[in-house]
Amino acid sequence: LLVLYLSLSVADCPGTNSAQAGRAAACQGCPNQRLCATGGAAPDPAEAAELRERLRSVKHTILVLSGKGGVGKSTFSALLAHGLAADEAKQVALLDIDICGPSIPKMMGLEGEQVHQSGSGWSPVYVEENLGVMSVGFLLSSPDDAVIWRGPKKNGLIKQFLCDVDWGEIDYLIVDTPPGTSDEHLSIVQYLSATHIDGAVIITTPQEVSLQDVRKEINFCQKVKLPIIGVIENMSGFVCPKCKNESQIFPPTTGGAEKMCQNLNVSLLGKVPLDPQIGKSCDKGESFLSEAPESPATASYRSIIQRVQEYCDQHHFNEEKII
Repeated sequence: LLVLYLSLSVADCPGTNSAQAGRAAACQGCPNQRLCATGGAAPDPAEAAELRERLRSVKHTILVLSGKGGVGKSTFSALLAHGLAADEAKQVALLDIDICGPSIPKMMGLEGEQVHQSGSGWSPVYVEENLGVMSVGFLLSSPDDAVIWRGPKKNGLIKQFLCDVDWGEIDYLIVDTPPGTSDEHLSIVQYLSATHIDGAVIITTPQEVSLQDVRKEINFCQKVKLPIIGVIENMSGFVCPKCKNESQIFPPTTGGAEKMCQNLNVSLLGKVPLDPQIGKSCDKGESFLSEAPESPATASYRSIIQRVQEYCDQHHFNEEKII
């Protein structure tokens, strides 16, 4: 009975933007009921004005989501930042809101760095002159320290990252989120509702156990009216560097991301094959795109990054036409 009740509750969720959010029958027993019923992290008019003022110089905002952990979401966030920052005329910022598992400092080669306070707020930690990073990892005394926080404290830090960081003039703000559809996701979407979000990129792997969670992520985006830029199938096959034979490490037993995207009418941005160098580059804090320029995975990443850029440019163009 409990399983049936929970499945009905999820299916009947009115969504965070509904007047019935937190009050509908389906909300009873939901861990986010109180958050939704009180408006959640939605900013009041004064907060909204503060957020708009702080982020008014951010041209594009991209959220990177995944239903399941370990599918390469933070890896893609890091490589998207590196790929966009390859154009020295563009200013790129990477915000890590994975409060309990911040891996971006390690991947960006910034482990051990600390946040500095200036007269205009916290200063991001810079990889290059045009690539800044902010993460809770910079606030910990050791990378092994556990962050044991409840939702309200996480929400407060996310708000600080948006309001108190001196982002400056930014062409692309990339937000790396934790797995799932929980407090951090509700908070970032509701805070950014005061400004603008271009959309979300959703990361999956080919097997059904991952796709199950990604379908929930897509449903979350629809509930909160977050545009979906597209889905990326990560770890999509492995080509042996010696014999050149291709193996399916994670067999797409139900058709993989391609079939799922067709069924749900969502864009498939591309498929990225496994390459052992990706993990090595992340551990060393270096860009895989630069370390392995001839890899098939690099070609896939570059194609996907270009498609994300094109989406943002077209999205911005359409908005200007409406205005």
